[in-house]
Amino acid sequence: MANIIKEPCDDAVVMAKPMSACCTQAAAPWILAATIIGSSLVFMDGTVVNVALPVIQAELSATATELQWIVEAYALFLAALILVGGSLGDRFGRRRVFAIGILVFTIASVLCGLATNISQLIIARVAQGIGGALLVPSSLAIISAFFTGEGRGKAIGIWSGFTAITTSLGPVVGGWLVENVSWRWAFFLNVPFAIIVLAILFWRVPESRDESAVRLDLLGAVLVTLGLGALVYGIIESANVGFGHPVVIISVFGGAFTIGMFVFSQARVQFPMMPLNLFRSRTFSGANLLTLWLYAALGGALYFLPFNLIQIQGYSATEAGAAYLPLILIIFLLSHWAGGLVHRHGAKIPLVVGPLIAAIGYLLLARPTIGGSYWETFFPGVVVLGLGMVISIAPLTTTVMGAVNQQHAGIASGINNGVSRTGGLVAIAVLGLVLFDSFNAHLDVRLANVALPTEVMEVLDRERIKLAGAVLPESIAESLRVNLRRMIQESYVSAFRLVMIIGALLALASSLTAWLMIEARHDTQVSRSPD
Repeated sequence: MANIIKEPCDDAVVMAKPMSACCTQAAAPWILAATIIGSSLVFMDGTVVNVALPVIQAELSATATELQWIVEAYALFLAALILVGGSLGDRFGRRRVFAIGILVFTIASVLCGLATNISQLIIARVAQGIGGALLVPSSLAIISAFFTGEGRGKAIGIWSGFTAITTSLGPVVGGWLVENVSWRWAFFLNVPFAIIVLAILFWRVPESRDESAVRLDLLGAVLVTLGLGALVYGIIESANVGFGHPVVIISVFGGAFTIGMFVFSQARVQFPMMPLNLFRSRTFSGANLLTLWLYAALGGALYFLPFNLIQIQGYSATEAGAAYLPLILIIFLLSHWAGGLVHRHGAKIPLVVGPLIAAIGYLLLARPTIGGSYWETFFPGVVVLGLGMVISIAPLTTTVMGAVNQQHAGIASGINNGVSRTGGLVAIAVLGLVLFDSFNAHLDVRLANVALPTEVMEVLDRERIKLAGAVLPESIAESLRVNLRRMIQESYVSAFRLVMIIGALLALASSLTAWLMIEARHDTQVSRSPD
């Protein structure tokens, strides 16, 4: 997904891990430095890439579907393998797996920056996703292993605060690099920080592992990766060849069948990566369904917004990056306040109200046309969306943690984290198809009233796949060029509005799910699943 804010249950993964080692006072700051900088590489990368996509499209002549794969390839492997990454760290050593994750992520970042075509960039993004899946859970597990009691709580707070700051800086830093240097430096920037992390890691951070770690569910990891990959590929490719094409049919049904096989396997393997008995809890099931809808809406909205800002509204890359700051800062500054809502009112009320407010935010983002001040057009929607999300995130984490027994809290947190990433992954593919079809329908209506030369229509038909990034022929008259560009922009705005409305409906579905499935309690405990 366009990873502008951290996923739910990141902190919960830390809190759920049992203590297995003890941190000396001298080592503590070094452990925090390594884990914070390492995690920030992944969080910041998502925000940087989001802003860079319109520029990458122009430089590499990428289609809209190819741009989707820049995000989807990364999100797919991160979502599917993040639970496996955590298990590998517990089993083979958290420092070792963390270091391998840093190396893979950094080498992949260099390959992204050196890519000369879109295929090379997509393949490098796959490697980045694999590195991130090793890096993030291992960094959290290192904190859990070396901090105890009150010290662990402080370490979690420091980690969460600093990674939130780096996440918020990502869009602005990335936008500045894209605008003033090159989009390639948005990837090269990871290299010096990775070197610092590796130096600290092997100099000051001891190794730790969980001697009781269970066997890896490799079959489950393979099935869920293949299933999600095939499903997303079929949905995205349908924009090029149509739903009736054999490749699309085979991919979609094959992906659905493979995901079904994954669920079937989880009921039968000895150590499943997603224990199905956890879903016997109505609250746990409801929390994950709510997460799926809510983060699907967020992933879709935040993916398409930079294209509107840069290609339609004429924002610079830096300005487009800064447009996200109200959302991120609201979540950062009000998270503590939102956590207090759970203790005062329970989790259900915030989980009903938060998505409702987010839905209003999406509707406000659907209002702007072309032009106008940011403060009057997109700012209100970004602020309201931020308020809705900050009210939702802390209660969501609390609900997931409280819905299962303590020994299952780690895997429950990981499942919810994976669900949120999967929601964004699938949403970008589905909403991309919706936007593509809507854009073409609106453009056809507008072109029907204009008599265009055959050669111009042929060029437009080829360029449609780039949506608002379509390149018009140099040979046409300036007045016609301006008119056609306006039609393309208006068509994109109309399609973007439809995506925002769907985002609002998904947020409403989240609120309804909370109302129907989350138990009303005035403490942090909810119904627990059976052992």
